[in-house]
Amino acid sequence: MKTENKILELSFNFSLSIIQLYKVLAESKEFVLSKQLLRSGTSIGANIEEATAAQSRKDFISKMAIASKEARETKYWLRLLEKSKLVEIDYTVYLVQIEHMINILTKIVKTSQETPDKANHYFNI
Repeated sequence: MKTENKILELSFNFSLSIIQLYKVLAESKEFVLSKQLLRSGTSIGANIEEATAAQSRKDFISKMAIASKEARETKYWLRLLEKSKLVEIDYTVYLVQIEHMINILTKIVKTSQETPDKANHYFNI
């Protein structure tokens, strides 16, 4: 599986899991943090998807960097939900998934910045 397909698939599946988590949190009457989590968690994949249609290497790096920032924000909301115990559920699987995506996105951004040809490899730009 190519890296670009892997991160697209991971981010899409993560978005689906975040939507399901949002439903659980909303059923437990947690609306504020859950909405923040829903926005940032689904934004990751949207930005990666946009990067696939980047107009330039700079645009590609920018979109992937935004996806990376959204992933870090998502990790923040997950950690806050976990530690606050507003809704006592196990957030471990989400935290593991987001950490994995952060690592991949960081590598993509750094590699693309350091080696211009690598950006072309990821999404044929």
